[in-house]
Parts: sequence; C-alpha cells; structure tokens
Amino acid sequence: MRIVFMGTPDFAVPALEAIAKGGHQVIAVVTQPDKPKGRGKAVLMTPVKEKALELMIPVCQPVKVREESFISQLKEMNPDAIVVAAFGQILPKTILELPKYGCINIHASLLPKYRGAAPIQWSVIDGEKETGLTTMMMDTGLDTGDMLEKVVIPIEDGETGGSLHDKLSQAGGPLILSTLKKAEEGSLSPVSQGESETCYAKMLSKSLGDIDWNQDACQIERLIRGLNPWPSAYTSLNGKTLKIWQAQVLSDESEGIPGQIVKADKDGFLIQTGNGILKVDSLQLEGKKRMDANAFLRGYPIEEGTRLERRS
Repeated sequence: MRIVFMGTPDFAVPALEAIAKGGHQVIAVVTQPDKPKGRGKAVLMTPVKEKALELMIPVCQPVKVREESFISQLKEMNPDAIVVAAFGQILPKTILELPKYGCINIHASLLPKYRGAAPIQWSVIDGEKETGLTTMMMDTGLDTGDMLEKVVIPIEDGETGGSLHDKLSQAGGPLILSTLKKAEEGSLSPVSQGESETCYAKMLSKSLGDIDWNQDACQIERLIRGLNPWPSAYTSLNGKTLKIWQAQVLSDESEGIPGQIVKADKDGFLIQTGNGILKVDSLQLEGKKRMDANAFLRGYPIEEGTRLERRS
C-alpha cells in the first residue's frame, strides 16, 4: 500500500518503522511542527520526524491539517491509507474520506474504554488489570470510530505509566501490519462502538499529581505509578516540593492523621493516608536528585509526626 503516516511522539515510532519495513510504501510522514524545548529553548524535531528522516521518508509539518494547501498536497499524494498514531490534531472529514482504505488510528486502550488523550496513564491510575491497543477506522468523533483489531496487554504489579507506554508502543507495529494486511484482503470485520460506556481519559496536567492524603493508600500508590515519569506525583514537605516516584501499600495500622509521617528511619518512610499506610521507596526533594528513601533520610532527617501538605 501507499501510506501516509501521521504521528508525533516516541509512542508512534515503532509503528512507523514496522510499516516502512513491512513491505509498504510510506510516501510521506506528517508530524507536528518542531518546537523549542528545555531551558535553552533549542528547537527539537519530533521523534517521528527523526525516524522518518532516518528512513529517508519525506516529512510534512503543517501547523493545521485543515489548511487547504495541505489538503491539496495530501490529495496529490493519493494514499491508499492514512495511518494515525498519537498525531495531536483532529482530522477533518475531507481527509478522513480521502484514502481508499480510510484513516486507521492506533489507539492505546481497549476501546470503547478510555477514549481520549491519556489512556495509558489512566488505566494504571484506575487500577485496571489489563489494557491494550485498538486499531480503529477514524470518523469525526473523538475515538468513536469502528473497531478493527485489538491486542490485550496485562498491567503488571508495579507497572508505571512509562513502562506500560513502552509495551504498548512496541505492540503497535505488529498490530497495524495485521490490520493493513486484512484491509487489503478485504477481510476486516469492523465493529461499532455503539453507545457503550467509556471512561474518558482526560489530558494529564501537573496539578493532577498533587497528592490528596485523604485518599486511601491504594489510590495514591496507583496515582504515583500512573504519573511516573510525567507529570509525577508530589507533595509538600516543609514548603518544598517532594516528588514520590515509588511506593507500596502496607497492611500496618496507625493512629496518625492523613499526610502525617508516622515513621522515618532506616527501616522505612511511612505515611498515613485516609485509609492505610504508604511506604515510600523512592523520592526526590526539590533541587535534589532522585534517590531511595533510606539515602534521603540520611541527608535530610525528618521528625515523626511531620505532616505532608498539598501544594495547591
């Protein structure tokens, strides 16, 4: 097939590479414009653009895909299919109807659950036992098109948003190759999502990581894992931001109040929550490096009874 690939972040890279090396002709890659990042504001290419240039595929970076000039350019390319993976812009109907085999999206959840911008992280935060990928025929709704194929990925104990992201990213290549093959053969059986209930996976924000110690320990531990590595879960310790990278739920009981440090020594850094005790294993104080709790306490002694607060 002649394929136009639309994607932006590193999540989409394995799918692009699989298509390019899987016997298809990727005639163009469409990705978001380069943006300045970091303290030095250096202009960086998107991960998908970097891979496209490595594979010697032409790159388009329209500010808005709705621009007539870009749509005309796309029509001239005459792709058989457009494959979309975490592109970052909504496609208009004129583009959706353009290719012979349609616009196929690789979505990081088992639709119809977790439509929206951050399905990977929310599946961890919500305590799901499994998630996966769905290839979907795109329509004008938000992740509402007919489902084509799925692959299921278990969510392991200790899974983080980052580790699950990588698993799903790698699974995208084989799944899209299967879907494209069946599309070409005419053997796909699209399934409507209908009016099924769905958890909307809203976009992540830094404020989401501000830990509410009145929640139970299990909820907080899942939040910590789901927001690792970005935007991270955090609290306030003596006026400074304290990021918590890894923790575990204990069955111990305490009479402390939510957010209170009930133990801080070589045997543990324990925090009372609204229900249960959270043992912190890895953390990072504002201006410091990430370290395990024991190393942190050697350099920053904390009195038992100290209370952690929300930043906002």
